[in-house]
Amino acid sequence: MKSKITAVLVEDESLARDLLKNYLKDYAKVKIIGEYADGFSGIQAINRDKPDLIFLDIKIPKISGIELMELIDYHPEVIFTTAFDEYAVKAFDMNAVDYLMKPFSRERFKAAIERAIGRIEHGEPGKKPEFISLKETPDEYIERIVVRSRGNIYIIQVIDVIYLEAQDDYVMIYTNENRHLKQKTLKYYEDHLDPKEFARVHRSYIVRVDQISRLEQYEKESFKIILTNQVKVPVSKSGYKKLKEILKF
Repeated sequence: MKSKITAVLVEDESLARDLLKNYLKDYAKVKIIGEYADGFSGIQAINRDKPDLIFLDIKIPKISGIELMELIDYHPEVIFTTAFDEYAVKAFDMNAVDYLMKPFSRERFKAAIERAIGRIEHGEPGKKPEFISLKETPDEYIERIVVRSRGNIYIIQVIDVIYLEAQDDYVMIYTNENRHLKQKTLKYYEDHLDPKEFARVHRSYIVRVDQISRLEQYEKESFKIILTNQVKVPVSKSGYKKLKEILKF
């Protein structure tokens, strides 16, 4: 049984951090080893210090709490703290200990921290949880993609994406400036990109519709898309049908 449980606070509101610290005074076993007001600082600290527990706000500067969980190498127990309830299902899919809605009472906090202590003392924190990718509501589409590569974190605005290509368990995301590999499925992006702006034209490709320059026929019933950057993308029969609906030709 651990003599001390180390905790990190990733929360941009100082009043919320003060409340957490005040509540934690009742638990001498829990030692706060860091406080961070943005996602980038939180990632660095968690990977470096390997705390047993994170108190994590959902909406923090630079990247969200959900994105932070996907990017960290070391996975301790986590208690989400937020004023927004729409992320609750996703948080529990990430195997979170609890999801505290602000403002939360001392009694509600007590239930969460005692559950966390129990999991830490009897479980194996530090293992990456199984992420279950549930689709959000139909009108909820992503506006950015966060990618980690060689120790750097890149934030790609969806508006800058030209096309995406499936590569086994990864997706290569192409912009005019660069390309980035993300460990997701193409189906995930098909579900989470606005269908008014993006179309899955092939089992391996999604393209941004306004980046299509023209369609070229190269066999009797086969077409290729020529994008504005002159990249050629194959089009399946179902993809061609979808393009006809979107482009109305």
